[in-house]
Order: sequence, then C-alpha cells, then structure tokens
Amino acid sequence: MSDYPGSPLRSQLERVKSLHKRDIEEGYGEVELPFALDRKYPNAGWEWKWQYVFPATRHSVDLLTGVTRRHHWYDTNVSRAIKQSLFSSRINKHVGVHTLRHSFATHLLENGYDIRTVQELLGHKDVSTTMIYTHVLNKGGRGVRSPLDGK
Repeated sequence: MSDYPGSPLRSQLERVKSLHKRDIEEGYGEVELPFALDRKYPNAGWEWKWQYVFPATRHSVDLLTGVTRRHHWYDTNVSRAIKQSLFSSRINKHVGVHTLRHSFATHLLENGYDIRTVQELLGHKDVSTTMIYTHVLNKGGRGVRSPLDGK
C-alpha cells in the first residue's frame, strides 16, 4: 500500500473500514474465513484484517449456515461497470472483462516480460494459450533488443 495519504487504495480501505465499523454496530461485520480458520480462530471473521477490500454493497444470508454476512464484490459488478462506462462514453465497441485481461497480457509482453512469466500470471497450463497474446505485438525481429542497445 502506498504511503501517500491520498492513494486510491488507502481511500478504498478507509471506506471499507468505516463500512465494517457500521456493520459491527448493526450486529453484522463477520466474513466467511477460508478452510478451517473459523474453527482455529473463532472471532477472526469479525476482525478488520479479514474484511474484503471490495465488499458487496449489501448483506446476504449464507445458505449453508444461515449467517447474514457481507460477501465480496461479484464479478458481474465489474462487467456491469464496464458496460455502463462504455455506454456513458459512447464507445461502440465490444468490450468485456476479458478485454482487460488481454490488455494486461499484451502490455506485459510489450514491456519485455517473458512469455513464461505472463503464462504464470494468467494461470495458463499450456504456453500455447499464452502465445495467442503475442500476435498483436507484430514486431518480428524488431521485438528482440540487445542489452547493449540500452533503454
């Protein structure tokens, strides 16, 4: 996290901390813990450090336990936000969440990251899947730089 007081991450965490405090005051504020941590640390789900960085906007009832909790922000929210941004900016292109993934991979490759690193970051089992992102580079032999050329 940036030490800069106005960083977007710091601002988000401050909003979430305030939301968590309000949830606790209303009798909520517990998150579901992974694996068996809830048994090992019974009160940890109420602690600030376990809260989601991007929590859901409202509470929901866990169907397995019956406990009312605030879960994480769902992927569909990101898709909805992208569609709304496209509509608002009058961009008439097909763009989705996968477009961000594609852009991320392309920028990594353009900035000289090796294909295996990109493969690992994207979670591809086979490097041939990652190779799809190299077609947009279209540099041919110009994509190879000698360390003697400098930056």
